[in-house]
Amino acid sequence: MPKMKTKSGAKKRFKVTAKGRVKVGQAGKRHGMIKKTPKQIRSLRGTKTLSKADERIVKQFLPYA
Repeated sequence: MPKMKTKSGAKKRFKVTAKGRVKVGQAGKRHGMIKKTPKQIRSLRGTKTLSKADERIVKQFLPYA
């Protein structure tokens, strides 16, 4: 069998942790910051882990992760 190809978009956006959870950058901080409160903006920093349901979807795109 040939190797499976990883989706390039998923490769750039997601990382799999040692325990198998999927890390992703927090969405919603590209534009429209004036409307958001400072507390909302602070909470959008850094990375988050996906929910179990979303993890299953993303892991289909990362076959060797």
